[in-house]
Amino acid sequence: MASQIESHRAGAEVVNGDAICRKKSIELLEELGLPKGLLPLEDIEEFGYNREDGFMWLVQRKKKVEHTFKKIKQIVSYAGEVTAFVEKGKLKNISGVKTKELFLWLSVVEVYVPESSPEKVTFKTGTGLSDTFDATAFALGE
Repeated sequence: MASQIESHRAGAEVVNGDAICRKKSIELLEELGLPKGLLPLEDIEEFGYNREDGFMWLVQRKKKVEHTFKKIKQIVSYAGEVTAFVEKGKLKNISGVKTKELFLWLSVVEVYVPESSPEKVTFKTGTGLSDTFDATAFALGE
C-alpha cells in the first residue's frame, strides 16, 4: 500500500496533522461534489492529493477506525491507510474501506454521486453489489 502512495507522492500536495488533514479532506470531498462526512477518520497523520494523477490518500495513527452512519445504520471500517482515485462526483479504486453486510465485511471499491440525482450516494463493493443512500446520511457530524 505504501508503495502506491509513494508512487503518487511526487507533485502531490501533502499535509500533516489531524486538524489540517481533516480540513483538506473535507475540502476535497466538497470540490468533488461528494458528501463532506464521507471520510470520518480520526487522528489523521497525513493527507495527500496528487491533482495530476487524481490520487488521494489519508493515513491515520490507529490501524483502523469503525464508524456507524446512524441514519442508515451502516457500519464502515476505515483502515490505517485509505486511498482512492478521484474525479468529479466519484471515488474509485478505493482501498482501506469496508462495510459490514450481515456478518461479512465487504470492501468498498467505488463511491459516486450521479449527476442526475446529487441527493443520492451509491457504494459499490468488490463483489459487484451496490447500494444507494440519501446523501444526508453522510453529512458532517452524522
